[in-house]
Amino acid sequence: MAFKFISVAVAAIPVASALSLTTRATCSSAVESCSSGADSSSISSCCVNKPGGQFLQTQFWDTDPVTGPNDSWTIHGLWPDNCDGTFDENCDSSREYNDITTILQNNGKSSLVSYMQDYWQSNSESPEQFWEHEWSTHGTCVSTLDPDCYPNYKEGQEAADYFQVAVDLFKSLDTYSALSAAGITPSSSKTYTSSQIQAALQKVTGKVAVISCSNNELYQVYYGFFVNGPLTNADFVPSTIGKSQQTIRA
Repeated sequence: MAFKFISVAVAAIPVASALSLTTRATCSSAVESCSSGADSSSISSCCVNKPGGQFLQTQFWDTDPVTGPNDSWTIHGLWPDNCDGTFDENCDSSREYNDITTILQNNGKSSLVSYMQDYWQSNSESPEQFWEHEWSTHGTCVSTLDPDCYPNYKEGQEAADYFQVAVDLFKSLDTYSALSAAGITPSSSKTYTSSQIQAALQKVTGKVAVISCSNNELYQVYYGFFVNGPLTNADFVPSTIGKSQQTIRA
């Protein structure tokens, strides 16, 4: 069943603590993306995400056809937007990998593949095709995942880092449980107001996220974040999302 809504405003959910991922070149300090400090030319784009310093973590609730578990939203992607509300896509054609599964397995992430097969699905193409699209379209635009940022770079390891961070962030944003705790559950007849949704989710961080609806049915949620230091730090700071970023994207 779908979530039916009268309006489309919602708040973000808190994020997880930092991760321990691939060894990277050392940065002197963790600078928050989109801050005044991040603008300095002395700060390497390997040490702070720029210009794509605001990240949108997007989630699906698919009903046509039904995709993913019946008690959880699923991952759409993790998108780096520029700090002015614009965004870049498909930033490096040389790294448009066509076998994400093998890349993850070669980097010791077989369990991550298993999780993604359940929680990172498309309702219109294979999981592998979906992952390839998300990486080439969005992952290649993350400055701190550039191969030059790795001291002993091996092809594909930056993609493995991207998917690990995206999944771990998703796990910290349990949209279904947050709504369910307030009695907001999928229904073919019930509707919910924006104030009900905000009351359920703004208790967590107070940061407003964005909802996408189709035919008055909720199908997507966007959460905004800045990041302290490289993306692999996974040190996310919840942020609001500007109106210019609230566009239909894939």
